[in-house]
Amino acid sequence: MFLQLVLTAGSEKESLTKMKIRYCFLVLIALISCENDLETIKKITFDTKAPDESTKNLRVLFSDSGYAKVEIYAAIAETFRGKESISKVKDSLRVNFFSEKGEVVSTLSAKYGEINYTKGTILVKDSVRLFNFEKKQTLETEALFWNQKDSSIYSLSQVIIKSPKGIVLGDGIKTNQNFSKYELLKPSGKIELEKELEIE
Repeated sequence: MFLQLVLTAGSEKESLTKMKIRYCFLVLIALISCENDLETIKKITFDTKAPDESTKNLRVLFSDSGYAKVEIYAAIAETFRGKESISKVKDSLRVNFFSEKGEVVSTLSAKYGEINYTKGTILVKDSVRLFNFEKKQTLETEALFWNQKDSSIYSLSQVIIKSPKGIVLGDGIKTNQNFSKYELLKPSGKIELEKELEIE
């Protein structure tokens, strides 16, 4: 669309009016010529695989009646919100489990984890360790699940339990989050020590 304006030269007032008309004309052309296709913008700016939120040094506290029950630390967390709200944790994860007195009784660590806020569960993978401070016993495995509803921890993977009394091997385990008592699903071996072992 082309418009032609013809103005006669005259006073200063007329030239100011000409400038205003030219300016309005340019603005009008700019507005008419700008067209943004919403679908094109979405294709360019929206990545369905991208997290809704990224966090460094994440700290999450689960509490009951005002008392801390579980504390989670993560170096990097990417949160995805859809049917379920899930944070994927990379570069290390540490979970502290508290007693009713508010003391840390056990600690869970891993290199990777998924916190499902909707279900109240945590899945941890890669170099998983669960340590009970009172008993000085350590559980090592490659994958572990924690359930907030009943404060249980379980794994179907191969497990190694080290304590001052010895080493126990098996496939699969069920335990409480304090790791004060446990049940091996398929025990496969036990090594008892005459002297108590110092766990590292």
